[in-house]
Amino acid sequence: MKDKLFTFVLKHPVWVLLTAIVLVMAAAAGAKNLVFKSDYRVFFSADNPQLIAYESMQNIYNKSDNVAFIIAPADGNVFTEETLSAVSQITTDAWQIPYSTRVDSVTNFQHTWAEEDDMIVEDLVMEDAELTPEKLQSIKTIALSEPLMLSKLISAQGHVTVVNVTVQLPGVNPVAEVPEVVEKVREIQQKYMAENPGLEIKLSGIVMMNNSFAEASLNDNATLVPAMFGVVIVLMLILLRTFTGTISTVVIIAASIAGAMGLAGWGGLYLTGPSAGAPTMILTLAVADCIHILSTMFFEMRQGVEKKKALMDSLRINFQPIMLTSVTTAIGFLSMNFSDSPPFRDLGNIVAVGVMLAFILSVTLFPALLMVLPIKVKVRTEEDSDYMRSLAGFVTGKRKLLLPLMSVIMICLIAFLPQNKLNDDFVKYFDTSVPFRQATDFMQDNLSGMTQLEISVNSGESSGINDPAYLATLGKFTEWLRVQPETDHVNTITDTLMRLNKNMHADDAEYYRLPKDRELSAQYLLLYEMSLPYGLDLNNQLNVDKSSTRLVGTFKNMTSNELVLLETRIQDWFVDNAPGLEAQVTGPNLMFAHISQRNIISMLSGIAMALVLISVLLGFALRSVRFGLISLIPNLAPAAMGFGMWYLIDGQVGLGLSVVAGMTLGIVVDDTVHFLSKYLHARRERNADSVAAVQYAFGSVGRALWITTFVLVAGFMVLAQSSFKINADMGFLTAVTILIALIVDFLFLPPLLMKLDGSKKETKIAVEQGESNEVK
Repeated sequence: MKDKLFTFVLKHPVWVLLTAIVLVMAAAAGAKNLVFKSDYRVFFSADNPQLIAYESMQNIYNKSDNVAFIIAPADGNVFTEETLSAVSQITTDAWQIPYSTRVDSVTNFQHTWAEEDDMIVEDLVMEDAELTPEKLQSIKTIALSEPLMLSKLISAQGHVTVVNVTVQLPGVNPVAEVPEVVEKVREIQQKYMAENPGLEIKLSGIVMMNNSFAEASLNDNATLVPAMFGVVIVLMLILLRTFTGTISTVVIIAASIAGAMGLAGWGGLYLTGPSAGAPTMILTLAVADCIHILSTMFFEMRQGVEKKKALMDSLRINFQPIMLTSVTTAIGFLSMNFSDSPPFRDLGNIVAVGVMLAFILSVTLFPALLMVLPIKVKVRTEEDSDYMRSLAGFVTGKRKLLLPLMSVIMICLIAFLPQNKLNDDFVKYFDTSVPFRQATDFMQDNLSGMTQLEISVNSGESSGINDPAYLATLGKFTEWLRVQPETDHVNTITDTLMRLNKNMHADDAEYYRLPKDRELSAQYLLLYEMSLPYGLDLNNQLNVDKSSTRLVGTFKNMTSNELVLLETRIQDWFVDNAPGLEAQVTGPNLMFAHISQRNIISMLSGIAMALVLISVLLGFALRSVRFGLISLIPNLAPAAMGFGMWYLIDGQVGLGLSVVAGMTLGIVVDDTVHFLSKYLHARRERNADSVAAVQYAFGSVGRALWITTFVLVAGFMVLAQSSFKINADMGFLTAVTILIALIVDFLFLPPLLMKLDGSKKETKIAVEQGESNEVK
């Protein structure tokens, strides 16, 4: 069947070209349906418990997505007439940001004080008020002593302030909503920086983080994909010394990427940070198929074989190994469907489709192109493979040393694997060159971290938040949370109630405490809420029937493990001190903290299933259960060694790295399958002993393997330059794993084969087994 296909392709290359072009264009047309979702929620599946808890709290209270204008005057003093005027104007303009529902700043903070029997509620900095030195000092004193502002809206030194804009995205068109907000936000930023040369304004917050996901990915596609194309073209020209072969390979790569992305569009998928990296992976993987075909073809032509026959021989020799490696690579990527994070599932599916398209095109369109385009190869001896012969001689000569040495190295590296910690720092998903990262780091260093936990405490009864016992517990918890080493700020209703209690007692400091009467608390809150302007009510802290309240803790930027431990401590506090109250802890940071651990667990199931499928395929393709099992060692060891090496480099396994094992499982099969297939060909067809079979495998496929590996490693190292840490770490560890796979297949697998398959008796068995399986 395959011979008929190859004969048709080589006999009618023009028809194959036209048919392939039409089909690829039809598939690629779906790319117009691809849209980029920048909402961080896309990282979580619909049944993710942390997402469910977060959405539930968002439905009870106001949304908490935000944009933070971080304002730093050059003179280091926020409390000047010029800076406060700018802050006030930014606060006013921020209401024009699309979907904004609340704006909080030092200037519009609702300051309360007593005047005889009246309680006055007004902006801390009134519009058009005369800001005398005395007034400025009074504003500064109030701001730096108010717990609701200190370390949240104003730094302890008074040198940095924040205008915080709460945004409630409707979710009708998530593709357009975030860019729409960001465009207006940046317009305000540029306007006031231009009008106030001494004022530095940085942008942080959840909305800016969402936008950074999109911008980092789009920037990668604009820079890394062209860079990878350049790397592939240059390396192929240098290593294969063929312009025609390089151009044909680039066509296959482009067609595979266009087809896969187009089919993703037809399938209704959308792009996210991880899935947008699919083209770079398809690019590197498509190269391998073409290189194997070109290497064998050129080898034949250098021996004087005519082009058409050389190409036919190459297709016959490489069809099964290429098909097998493509299928196993696709299985490896499809195992990512067990991931708990939808973007990684989409990435796996897109790349799996791209890999299979690359295989189909490499045995149809690629040979058709090679037939149509002119190719000149000088007839010469096998000088190019001298270094492979030398390597084969070294490996066979030192096999008794290499086997135990490589075994020790492999075991030592794998031993480090369990030392890795499942940990993440989602702010550091972005490189320090990304403005969001710069702004967030600046805010951490000068004001507070961006990490937030939302804690909803339910009293269990309507209007239960006014119960003195409930308020006393809430007050104790607030005090406990504030003294935790990670805490920068706690926003709680108890601070407001204590201030109101003091105001209603003629601002007597003795009464800066929680009311001890339920009705009094209710009256204070009612009076206060009636005095608040639009957009600054207490709906972000209280639910409708006032049965529960939400505290928001702001913390130093923490890793996922630190955040999960803090969550546990908070839950333990309520168990020990308030067993009757129900406390729910959530927040975007906490969601990311849990996703990596869930992802590892879910991916293990996927890898186990992929292993079973790949084992069956290898056993069937190699016509030997024994060699199928032997092949598992060089297929599994590289990923384990790669993660062991990662412990020595970083030691933290986050969301991006949790899928690398599944990704590389299929990729590294390429080296093993090609080497083993040539080894078994020599054993079965040429009746060679194990040493001669190893030397034949090195000579026939060694060059193609190291060239393929070199190109793949170079390609993934380009991806490792991404400003998006998930893609960068994934690219780097994948490159390391692929390189380790080649080393294992060159220095460990041959000595292992010669050790386990070295006797004449075993040679006879191998031949008979192959013949028996062929008969079956």
